Amino acid sequence: MSSASEKAPAPFAGHPVGRVSGTPDFEEKQALPVSGDDDSTNNDSSNDGASPQAAVVEAPAEAPVEIPQEEFKEGGYGWVVVLAVFLLNAHTWGLNSAYAIFLAYYLNNNVFPDASPIAYAFVGGLSISIALLVSPLSTVSVGRLGTRTTLLIGIFFETIAFIGASFTHKIWHLLLSQGVAFGTGMGFIFVASVGIVPQWFTKRRSFANALGTSGSGFGGLTYSLATNAMIRNISLAWAFRILAIVSFAVNMFCVVIVRDRNKHVGSVHVAFRVSLLRRVEYVLLVTWAFFSILGYIIVIFSLPDYAEAVGNTASQGSIIAAMFNLSQGIGRPMIGLASDPFGRLNVMGLGTLTAGVAALFIWIFAGKYYAGLIIYSLLGAFGGLLWATVAPVTAEIVGIPLLPSALSVLWIALVAPATCAEVIGLSLRSGTGRDSYLHVQLFAGFCFIAAFISGWLLRAWKLHQLEDAVNEESGAPRTSFCKYLLKFTWVFKVQHV
Repeated sequence: MSSASEKAPAPFAGHPVGRVSGTPDFEEKQALPVSGDDDSTNNDSSNDGASPQAAVVEAPAEAPVEIPQEEFKEGGYGWVVVLAVFLLNAHTWGLNSAYAIFLAYYLNNNVFPDASPIAYAFVGGLSISIALLVSPLSTVSVGRLGTRTTLLIGIFFETIAFIGASFTHKIWHLLLSQGVAFGTGMGFIFVASVGIVPQWFTKRRSFANALGTSGSGFGGLTYSLATNAMIRNISLAWAFRILAIVSFAVNMFCVVIVRDRNKHVGSVHVAFRVSLLRRVEYVLLVTWAFFSILGYIIVIFSLPDYAEAVGNTASQGSIIAAMFNLSQGIGRPMIGLASDPFGRLNVMGLGTLTAGVAALFIWIFAGKYYAGLIIYSLLGAFGGLLWATVAPVTAEIVGIPLLPSALSVLWIALVAPATCAEVIGLSLRSGTGRDSYLHVQLFAGFCFIAAFISGWLLRAWKLHQLEDAVNEESGAPRTSFCKYLLKFTWVFKVQHV
């Protein structure tokens, strides 16, 4: 931990500074070894943390830790888990990123004569929204059936989705296969794996988590180029079948090597922990994620078609998509590496601001030229910042034990923007040519700016929390969060958070 963190620790970090209002009772017990099966663990945990505290509670004399030290070694087998999560992300979100190539092909080749551009947009949005929508079911599945069984369920749905898509003749076939079935499989795999990496790390948690999520970037890079080549050389149907075979083989390998620590950390796999929505910091987190995913989905699905709209070829459009994914594959570990020493909330906020500025200036003014579009696509890591930071930032806000439940509620909140993002994007297109995407670019850019505002307010909450803990320890007067915001000292305050 950094010196700043030691002086004013997060409420779940286990330092004897005291608890802050709104911290669940469960977090006082998280250091105790957990025995028994997953179901008993979850039931006990849910009861302990059912309601937030109304007042400050003094920490016990012997400060608890996030993970029982006798059971924990920083990293260790966790690096194998990082590899497994990397590959799982590559063959879920990475494959989903390749839908940008499918979308450009559908739009420019009239594959389904009865389909409108909006219908094609719904396919891509539906796969993401369904993945988020099944997250409560996936969360319960992890708690009752275990991580490996939940992964197997996801692999089954993802495989039949690609095989089914290879035989589609109507747009509703595509909605059911590439949309609903693939989204269901992706949701089960994602939810089962997203909270595992943080269980194995403390000091290098952000870096390890970002390394795992970077798989979606490298997967998107690989499959954006491969999908375009397969469609041109061996047909659309066989492109789907090859993707089904490859993803099945790799994901099954990951099932063999992955290992969670749900029992050791006392993870709470409750599908709907609605009490979290009564915490202002969690609402700010959800708002940041809401606007982030709106901008991200519009950008990642629109770039290949935008490239063709400004006069480039389909192959050049696939290269743009590949570069965008490459930047996420390389950029996410770098973002994670920077998050640990410079502060997770600092990097989250500034990175989101960078995504907004890049969309409003580089994409609009330089994106009309192929070289400028390459430059913008290489900043894709900031557009996809959500996936690199959401797990460690959520852990920073609610603690490791409540992480699965907090993420489950978060995914549900993202269903609507995930479903409608690309539909909104295509609806905002006007005419043809270089300026046809201007309204799309403006909308995406302002979504990132709105996300930045929410993220910076979340950072202000954390700064207030740290200041409040110091004031409590020294006996100085304490202030409310609203009064702290009105001071505006937090806007440019430099501190590790």
